[in-house]
Amino acid sequence: MPVSRSAPRILAFSDNVVDCYRDQQLMFPGGNCVNHAVFAKRFGAQTAYAGAVSDDAAGRAIRDALVAEGVETPLLRHLPGQTAYCVIATQGGERNFVGANLGVSIIAPSPADLAWMKTADAVHTGRSSHVDAWLAHFASLTRVSYDFATIRAEDRIASLAPYSFLAGFSGGDLSRDEARDIAGMALRHGAKWAVITRGGNGALLAGPDGVFEAPAVSVQPVDTLGAGDTFIARTLVGLLRGETPEIILMAAAEAAAQTCLSPGAFGYGVPMAVDLSCMLTIDQIYATTRPVIGPEAASAMTTV
Repeated sequence: MPVSRSAPRILAFSDNVVDCYRDQQLMFPGGNCVNHAVFAKRFGAQTAYAGAVSDDAAGRAIRDALVAEGVETPLLRHLPGQTAYCVIATQGGERNFVGANLGVSIIAPSPADLAWMKTADAVHTGRSSHVDAWLAHFASLTRVSYDFATIRAEDRIASLAPYSFLAGFSGGDLSRDEARDIAGMALRHGAKWAVITRGGNGALLAGPDGVFEAPAVSVQPVDTLGAGDTFIARTLVGLLRGETPEIILMAAAEAAAQTCLSPGAFGYGVPMAVDLSCMLTIDQIYATTRPVIGPEAASAMTTV
């Protein structure tokens, strides 16, 4: 799979939410994959988003923001139910997750999603999309960018890294040595590249030519939401263009700093209109959410 297109084609698959700021009574479109699609588009990629929302105020906010940013939306599904949401509090610009509900956001890929994916230079997904069972199939179609978030368990990394062109990790709590160890673990288990963001302590990118590090760009943050997604999106676009790790890290650090200077992940705040009565804690969500079944199981079900 050759790289270095000036405008690589990237599909972001599944995860979405509206980020709800109760103190401001505003909600902002977001979620790892929505953020990635928007940021990669801003960095010059051709992007599409495949996911599911409901026909409610939150779903319309996500759709309208994607359209405004030039992200392709023919693969956006509208399902009965509630659009996913996450409730956020901020202190000194730092975000704290209060609770969430995944609504209709957890979906399996459709034939149309897979067809677009097959023409793409990469697909981005991650832990919050709950589609790990599809990762091998995705990797058979194109490169995979996978956001591990705060996954640190080696057995879990070992099961996903072999399919990852880019493995992304959130490591604001990691020391430099710990971050290097996690990156080395991902590469040892098959990832081609691993990027670890460490907030104000900078970031590192590990790959075939070694480990490269860059400091964070110093700013007074308004809201750090989306900074990590910005960094990973810029890294993926840079790798697909064939940029050097040094150039990628400098550009990604600057872009992530800019994201911290405005509320929400990428803007488009609208009045908050979400039913929070079914809100769960993040731990409850990961404990109760059923992952999407894989292609073999799905195929077996259709033949019964």
